Parts: sequence; structure tokens; C-alpha cells
Amino acid sequence: MTKTRKSPIKHHLYTIIFGTHTKGGRRFDIALIILILLSQATLILDSISSVRLQYGEVLWKLEYLFTAIFTLEYVLRLYCSPRPSSYAKSFYGIIDLLAILPTYLALFFPSASYIAIIRLLRVMRIFRILKLVRYLQDSNILLRSLLMAKRKILIFFSTVAILVSVFGSLMFVIEGPENGFTSIPQSIYWAIVTITTVGYGDLVPHTPLGKAIASLTMLLGYSILAVPTGIITAELNQEMNTHRDLVRCPNCLKGGHESDAIHCKHCGSRLPEPDKRIVNTINAKE
Repeated sequence: MTKTRKSPIKHHLYTIIFGTHTKGGRRFDIALIILILLSQATLILDSISSVRLQYGEVLWKLEYLFTAIFTLEYVLRLYCSPRPSSYAKSFYGIIDLLAILPTYLALFFPSASYIAIIRLLRVMRIFRILKLVRYLQDSNILLRSLLMAKRKILIFFSTVAILVSVFGSLMFVIEGPENGFTSIPQSIYWAIVTITTVGYGDLVPHTPLGKAIASLTMLLGYSILAVPTGIITAELNQEMNTHRDLVRCPNCLKGGHESDAIHCKHCGSRLPEPDKRIVNTINAKE
């Protein structure tokens, strides 16, 4: 009897907390996002010393209130979830847990409270609330492009690491500690800042040979910046072409359609809904 009484409560909580198709579920998620944004505003205001001196106590009380609400929400999610362990190990489950830990850690390490900025990741739920899941497909294309280019990017960064080590070591030998290049790591730092065209100006060469190497490093930096852009662009173009081929017409079975296309460009038939295209794309990838 106890089990039958609890099941409807769990189902009702699950519908509200995890569901977005009901009014209660949408209102819960929207209220949750508002609370997350308010908590982040509180955290940002607390980082301003003048505001903290005047309203520090109020801000901390608000932070503890937000943490108590998010803790209760996390416990309820575990309670009503059909598989609590699966939720706890999921992406959102880990983010939900990390969102409440900084405030508790701040009791022992005060500066840890600012790590609570990670709560902003929870706002990603707005894609589900506003039924913008189809737009996540574009981010998946970008992510897959980066994964496909990971070997080339690794080779590129390895080459850059070798170059900055060589240039940094040369500058250490040429300029020396008297010009600010006190060690090879310090000189490598200068090479990284220079080759990425940031140029803080805290370390500058003074000798003619050092200036010549610095000029070569700067010119090399401009050419190096174009390499990862070309790699990612090529992989992104290939991934987009693959994705277009996966969006097939159910009538003529021809692909090559854009992700936002409504009708087939070959026969004019209506294409599947965007949500179904995502499922088909995932199945095809697997």
C-alpha cells in the first residue's frame, strides 16, 4: 500500500521536474532558469568589493537560499528519477551536483564560492523548454568537426610547442636575464605571447639580434593562426555535406537537403520533422 501511494507522487514529480510537455513542467524549468540567473547575478555582485562591503551579508543569505533550493531540487530529481544512478552520472546530473557543491566548499575555502559560476551551464535546458532541440544539431556538427580534426590539431599544437621552445631558448641565450629573460620557461612564455600576436609588452628584446628573432616570430605567428582555421573549416564543410546527405526525402529517397528545409528539392514532398531528422542522423552515425 505504501508503494502504491508513493508511485503517483513520484510520477507527478517526474512529470514536472523532468518533463517539458506539460504546463507545470515548463513553468518549473522557466522558474529554475530564472533562479539560476538570479544566483549568478548575486555571485557577480559579490565579486565587486564596493558592493560586497555594503551588501555582503544580504548577498550571502541569498546565495545560501539559492543553494538550499538547488539542493532540494537535486534531491527531488534523484527521488523521482526511474534510474537515479543514471541521472547522477549523466551530463546534467553532474552539472546539477557541481552547481551546489561550491557553496558548501566555501565553508572551508571561501574563494571556492565563485566556482558556482558553473551553474550557467544549467541554462542549457532552455533548448528543451523552448523546443529548440533542433538547433543543438548545429552544435553537434561543430563538435563532430572538432573531433574529426583532433589528430591534425594535435600535430599543429605539437609543432607550435616545438617552435615556441626553440624561439624561447634562443631569446634566453641572446637577451639573457639582464633584459628580463630570466629563464627558459619565462622566455617560452614570451614566445607564446608573441607568436599568438597578443604582445603584452612585459618582455621585450633589446639587442638587434633579439629584435630580428622577435620580428620573425611575429610574422610566423600570423601564418600559424591561419592553419587551425583551415583545418576546422575543411572538416566542418565535410561534416555539413555528410549531414545534408543524411536528410533524405521519404518519397524519392534523395539526400542533399539543408537542415532547415521543409520540402524536398527534387520531388517537392514534405521532409521529416527536425526532431525526427536528429534521430535518423544519430542512427545513421551509429
